[in-house]
Amino acid sequence: MNRIIVLDIKFKFGDVEDTIHPTVLIDEQNMVLIDCGYTGFLPAIEKAMKEHNLYCEDLTHVLITHQDHDHMGALYKLKQKYPNIQVVASKKESRYISGKQKSLRLEQAEAMQAQLPQEQKAFGAEFCNILKNVQPVEVDLEVGDGELFDWCGGCTIIGTPGHTPGHISIFVNQKKVMITGDAAALENGALVIANPQYTLDIDEAEASLRKILTYEAKEIICYHGGVLIP
Repeated sequence: MNRIIVLDIKFKFGDVEDTIHPTVLIDEQNMVLIDCGYTGFLPAIEKAMKEHNLYCEDLTHVLITHQDHDHMGALYKLKQKYPNIQVVASKKESRYISGKQKSLRLEQAEAMQAQLPQEQKAFGAEFCNILKNVQPVEVDLEVGDGELFDWCGGCTIIGTPGHTPGHISIFVNQKKVMITGDAAALENGALVIANPQYTLDIDEAEASLRKILTYEAKEIICYHGGVLIP
C-alpha cells in the first residue's frame, strides 16, 4: 500500500496565481505530510487531501523541509487541530521552527528593507509582518542527513542546505522518488535553484542541487513547479 500523493494547491495573492505541491507518503502504519503551506492554508490542505480520500486526522507525521513561511505557515493550526501529529524537521531548522531562534528569512527581509527603493518599502514592511506572524511549533523529532525511516517502504533524509542552513529533502528508496522542498524548483521543464535571490548560501544550494541529481530519481517532486520525470 505504499503510495505517494502530490497535492496541487492553487491560490492567488493579489493578481499573482501560483501553485504549491505538498506531498503525502502513505503506508500501512504511517501517513506523512511533507510541508503544509502558508499561514491560513490549513483548509486548503484539508480540501486537497480530501480530493484524494485522505484526511488530516490520519496523519502520523508532518515533515517540514525548512523554516520558510510557505512551508510551515499552516503548521501551528495543523498541530492545534490534530495534536497527535508528530512534527519532524532537521536539527538545524528545529530552532527556527520552534521559535527558539529568530527566523533567518525574517532577518534577511529586515536587512533588505533599508536597501529597498521608496516605492517598494511598503511591500517590504508587509512581507516582514507576514514572517513575524508565523506561529512557532515545537519539533517532536529532529533528523539529519542519511537517517532512514520506514515510511512508504523506506525513506532517506537528504541534507540539502543552501536555501536555508538545515534544509532537507526526502528520497523514497524503493520508488526512487526525490521530494526536494526548495532545494530545487521546476521551471520550464528544468531543475533550478528555488528563488536564488533569497537563497542564504548560493554555493551550498548549487552543491545540494548536484547532490539531488546523483540519486538518479525516477521522479523529482518540487514544491514549486510539480513533478519532473527525468
